[in-house]
Amino acid sequence: TPEVARAYLVPQATMAQRIVRAKQKIRQARIPFRVPGEDELPERLPGVLQVLYSVFTEGYAASSGPELQRPDLTAEAVRLVRILYRLLPTEREVAGLLALMLLVRARQDARTGADGELVLLADQDRSRWDRALIEEGTALVTAALTGGPPGPYAVQAAIAALHDEAPDLETTDWPQIVALYDVLSALAPSPVVALNRAVAVAMRDGAEAGLALLDGLAGEERLRGHHPYHAARGDLLRRLGRGPEAAAAYRRALDMAGTEPERAHLRRMLEAARRPA
Repeated sequence: TPEVARAYLVPQATMAQRIVRAKQKIRQARIPFRVPGEDELPERLPGVLQVLYSVFTEGYAASSGPELQRPDLTAEAVRLVRILYRLLPTEREVAGLLALMLLVRARQDARTGADGELVLLADQDRSRWDRALIEEGTALVTAALTGGPPGPYAVQAAIAALHDEAPDLETTDWPQIVALYDVLSALAPSPVVALNRAVAVAMRDGAEAGLALLDGLAGEERLRGHHPYHAARGDLLRRLGRGPEAAAAYRRALDMAGTEPERAHLRRMLEAARRPA
């Protein structure tokens, strides 16, 4: 339940109530466990994709524990989406989700160091990225974007492809990434999309521009307990030389982070922000 609550950015108690109500509805309505008919698939597919993406996300960025990642979950999510893609090869959002998972999973080995410590995107050894997964994912992005307006997973996959194709952080096509986040914001607006767009704007236009966007999200209740939001504010404040404010943001992120590698990283950033300029 805590993992599901984190995936949906709601309090654990709220998610526990939702799960109980869903179980009661299934039991009281005597909803059978069966393979749905073809006419039912369009209505059911978005929910299935969302669940599989949530499983993948928990595997790629665990909500708690001693390890940053849970490769068993990412592998299982990819396996299931591969099955779904074989069954529904013309569904472009299935192709988009599979592309997104492969392109993100391609960086998995480079996200941690020899001792399991967190390695940020800027510091990753990109030679450790899985080129075969990147090539497969990029081909799927083309399929997912062809034949009509794109869906949210296809757009996210296109963003992931731009990251994977760049030789380093500085030469990443940040204007195109911001443009894709604009499309994603129209298709599937969410606080996390807004957060990620603000970070991309900071890379394109500078820390001040990104921070203004993040501060504009301060009233978003679902981000208050989301430690990446506060960590991102700390990073931008540190880049602007505002050490005490950066330290306060890192402190908030540290209080919320669930895995030990994330907490260790935030402790290092907190100490760095506290040092005199």
